[in-house]
Amino acid sequence: MFRLQSSKVLAVDMTGDAVKAKNGSMVAYDGQMAFKKLTGGGEGVRGMVTRRLTGEQMTLMEVKGHGTCFFADRASEINLVTLNGDKLYVESGNLLVTDGGLRTGTTFTGLRGASQGNGLFTTTIEGHGQAAIMSDGPAVLLRVAPQYPLTVDPGAYVAHQGNLRQSFQSGVTFRTFMGEGGGEAFQIRFEGDGVVYVQPSERNTIAGDV
Repeated sequence: MFRLQSSKVLAVDMTGDAVKAKNGSMVAYDGQMAFKKLTGGGEGVRGMVTRRLTGEQMTLMEVKGHGTCFFADRASEINLVTLNGDKLYVESGNLLVTDGGLRTGTTFTGLRGASQGNGLFTTTIEGHGQAAIMSDGPAVLLRVAPQYPLTVDPGAYVAHQGNLRQSFQSGVTFRTFMGEGGGEAFQIRFEGDGVVYVQPSERNTIAGDV
């Protein structure tokens, strides 16, 4: 069971089951816990090779035991996502914890992985269970509908789920127009039906300051 101890600390109650967590994110626990580093983001040798080829890096550990384990990372805000057989796309650096039964992978999503300079790939999570993702500041959940496409700054993107199509568009933004940009700017356009998680902060991107 995932629950927020605070907006920046995740508590996971375990009764012999396991979770996958970002390596080094455990801050405290009570009861009996065992920790094991996972190969290839929990996807075995094949996953390790895939992630090295795509540049979508993710180091996870398995935590298993009885009691409560607490997770946090650099005082980031934590957001809980429930999956009911669907798929979540998330930047690998924003993933904190997933249920042990959820499947993680790497997929080609066009421009998606470019926001962190990791190529054209991103991390996927699918199945039934919960995942905890992080954001720099409280994440904002934005709805995308067929008649309401959404354009997102790649530096603010965290994750998305649903039946969404992605494309990219370049253009002059306000900051570029004011002479504060640093190179060709682009944005990510989402169309379809789903939700997008964005953070109220911008990471550095390979497209220049937007």
